[in-house]
Amino acid sequence: MVMIREAIIKDLESILNIYNQGIEDRIATLEAEPKDILYMKEWFEQHKGRFKVIVAELEGKIIGWSSLNLYNNRCAYAGVADLSVYIAREFRGKGIGSLLLTEIEKFAKENDFHKIVLFTFPFNKLGQGLYLKKGYREVGIFKNQGILDGKYVDVMAMEKLIVQFK
Repeated sequence: MVMIREAIIKDLESILNIYNQGIEDRIATLEAEPKDILYMKEWFEQHKGRFKVIVAELEGKIIGWSSLNLYNNRCAYAGVADLSVYIAREFRGKGIGSLLLTEIEKFAKENDFHKIVLFTFPFNKLGQGLYLKKGYREVGIFKNQGILDGKYVDVMAMEKLIVQFK
C-alpha cells in the first residue's frame, strides 16, 4: 500500500533521483542538467513551514514526490503556491500523482493557500490528464518560454482555486 507522508532529510537521495529522471526524460522541467545532493539540500531548506514536500512511499521505497513552492515573493501572492509533482519512471500513470495531489492540496488549504498554479509542457499529456482530472484548468500557453536542448519550448500554465471566495 502506498503511504503519503511529509518528506524528511533522509528522503533527499530518492527525491533527487526521481527529479533527475524528470530532467533526463525532458517531460517535466526546463532544467537541462542533472542536480546533485548539495542542490537538493539547499532546495529542501527552502521548503519549511508552508512550502512543504511530501513523498509517496511503497514498501520502504520513495516512488514520487510533490512540493508547494514559492510562486512570487510579493505579499499580494502569499495565497498562491507553485506546484511540483515528480513520479519515478516505473510508477508513472499508476495513480501515484493523484494520491500526492490530494494530500498536497489538503496541506495547501491548511496553510492558507487559496490557489495552486503549475507549469507543464503542452506535450505532457499524461501530466495534463492528471491535473484536469483533479480540477485544474488550462490558463494558457507561454510561447517560446524557455530553451531546452538548444530549442525554444512552449510552457502551459494551469491553475486550481482550492478555496472559493464569495
